[in-house]
Amino acid sequence: MDDFALPGGIGVSHLRAYDWAAEDGVCGGSPHLHLACTEAYVVTGGHGAVQTLSVGGYVETPLEAGVIAWFAPGTVHRMVQGDGLRVTVLMQNSGLPEAGDAVFTFPTDVLADPVAYAEAAALPKNEHAARRRRDLAIRGYLPLREALRDGDPEPLRAFHRAAVALVSPKIGDWVPRWEAGALKAAELTGAHLKALAVGDGRHLEHAGVRVATPSNPDGFGMCGRRAEYDIPGRADDQEGHR
Repeated sequence: MDDFALPGGIGVSHLRAYDWAAEDGVCGGSPHLHLACTEAYVVTGGHGAVQTLSVGGYVETPLEAGVIAWFAPGTVHRMVQGDGLRVTVLMQNSGLPEAGDAVFTFPTDVLADPVAYAEAAALPKNEHAARRRRDLAIRGYLPLREALRDGDPEPLRAFHRAAVALVSPKIGDWVPRWEAGALKAAELTGAHLKALAVGDGRHLEHAGVRVATPSNPDGFGMCGRRAEYDIPGRADDQEGHR
């Protein structure tokens, strides 16, 4: 029983969307994107929406219990609170978002300065800091959304370029995290299939159940109040994620 990672090397957390109104009057979280990871929302209660930006345009997708919505890398997403919205988040490549694979839609001057960005994106310790981070992300997000509504994807493309520039120096650290997580999980399945093909089922002797409870049941994340887990096999480093 030496492999404790969740299936496929995913990350999991639970969110209660923020109910603070932003400057456009909408209650919700901090718009951001991921550069190497797909994220999924499994809606477990209440209702709300997710606003997304891609070069294809702006979309607002309703969220209610039973809906699953997921976003490919490069999709800017903003969780919107309706009434009691609760979501379980499934995150590809556990460890990478925690290491920085999440970039906020801060204004261009902040994005252009890695030191200023790191300070603005730091994991908040209280509601005031969480709201300040959210509001700064909204300030950069609204012009991107308006440009897409006008049929102009170039500001979003510029944001993509800025996000790539911010994370490029971190890739050397991301690769071993991916190799030890999602890649290892996929390779383990391959090893099991090869063993089963020749009648070898020795890995079945390592069966068992693992249980985890939230290590931080009410933290301040990107999108809302976040219950997070410290599961063996995932990175402990938290760099402003969620």
